[in-house]
Amino acid sequence: MNIRKCICCSTQTAPLSIKDQFLSHPLQYCSNCHHIQLLELPHQQKIKKYYEQEYSKDRSSYIGEYYFNIMKNRAISQLNFINHFFELHRRKKVFDIGCGPGHYSIALSKAGAKRVTGIDFADEMINIAKQRSKEENVFHKCEFQIADIFGFEISEKFDYSILMGFMDYIADPAELIKKVITLTDDKIFFSFPKEGGLLAAQRKLRYRKRCPLYLYRKNDLIGLFSDFTPLKYQIEEISRDFYVTLFLKDE
Repeated sequence: MNIRKCICCSTQTAPLSIKDQFLSHPLQYCSNCHHIQLLELPHQQKIKKYYEQEYSKDRSSYIGEYYFNIMKNRAISQLNFINHFFELHRRKKVFDIGCGPGHYSIALSKAGAKRVTGIDFADEMINIAKQRSKEENVFHKCEFQIADIFGFEISEKFDYSILMGFMDYIADPAELIKKVITLTDDKIFFSFPKEGGLLAAQRKLRYRKRCPLYLYRKNDLIGLFSDFTPLKYQIEEISRDFYVTLFLKDE
């Protein structure tokens, strides 16, 4: 399938004279938001290979050093936070809220989680997550459901809950946090996108016609989580995001 409109802002893209160095597919450039994308969607196995290699090789030859560093730093940010989970006690039940295609659910299952349940609004994302869990041979430890977090009920609490890239779209974060607390026994992990700077402004511009987008400053998060005293929390600033750990038990 040819993709001639930008997947970020829907502006018509223009062809570049070079091809993707991994897949040798034509590239398109968006003059509105400066996004670079493939003209054609490759086969699923090629996509998998693409993302496995994307951050391990220098792509600056055709994207430019500035864009390459942004992509590299985002990858480092994600990896650093995943390492939190690798260092935690294994054999835990984990709830992945807004799981998307199952990146974190599958990584945690492979790291030793006892059971991971992922939910998402999008049925397409859930289908991909299920398929990936089979390909990675962790389907027996993963469960994926199409569900709304506010209507989600369980008979037994999860040890940990994670919300990666989910708070970006939540108008009332306090209500969501209250809900997740009722479903979790030990710790909750959040990511919050940072307000301020050119990249944040560019992202808000991209999303203005798609859906509301909520960005945060550190003081916003201090005010938000202070309302949940006496629960303790920890805020870490990594690249373009704040990562917050909310402790439901005394350490």
